[in-house]
Amino acid sequence: MDERYYVGGYWGPREETPLECARRAELFFHMLARCDPMFTQWYRGGRGAPRNQPGHLVRSTAAEWEQLFLRGRLRTDVDKEVIEDAGFGAHVWNAKGSQWTRIQVHCGAYYPGVVNVCLFYPPEEGPLRERVLSAPLLAEVLTSMATAWDPDFAMVSSSEMVDLVEKRKREVRVGWLTYLSRRLGTLPPLPAPVRIEPVGTLGWLLVLSPERMTASNPEHVAFTVRVRELLDRAGLINRPEPVTSEE
Repeated sequence: MDERYYVGGYWGPREETPLECARRAELFFHMLARCDPMFTQWYRGGRGAPRNQPGHLVRSTAAEWEQLFLRGRLRTDVDKEVIEDAGFGAHVWNAKGSQWTRIQVHCGAYYPGVVNVCLFYPPEEGPLRERVLSAPLLAEVLTSMATAWDPDFAMVSSSEMVDLVEKRKREVRVGWLTYLSRRLGTLPPLPAPVRIEPVGTLGWLLVLSPERMTASNPEHVAFTVRVRELLDRAGLINRPEPVTSEE
């Protein structure tokens, strides 16, 4: 069975308006379109979508994304009032069925302990999956995510690898490719063949291997664990528990 790869960017409480989040989304999808032509058009669900299309076309403009985020506000179950500090969500894709790449965003949330996310899921099978799951393309996707959303960390990994490497419930995840914000601390020396590249002035991109790293390869698992341990010793892995006020 193929491993379930994804790109995930994560950041803590950050109060932002729908428009501020929409401007980040506009930049993200413009950067994605430059990564590969398959990331040029995106669609959303909803009634009345053309039958010959994957859904309603989403234009990569701040105005359109602002409306998506406004529709994606979280509300209470009983009276459907907006939960102001819970942020906004949106879900888009670029094709039908197993050939699609999906993206989910939850942003603008700011209550204690919340994690805002941007998740990118490659196709489940077929030639497009192989095209996406290459280190050069994924490095561009990860850089786009880091530049637009300014997460605390982001990574490319499989769910299976995360299960083997992650030690604590709340921690910075390390994957095949990993982005670390400078907010986390100072990067320690890392062993070859790790390649380290700056992402503007925001942080660093770590590429652990030019080849795809899998949970089924013990050497890949051991090396990822080793890099995680080195980053943990440098204080870059631990994420403090949220502080909540007491009544």
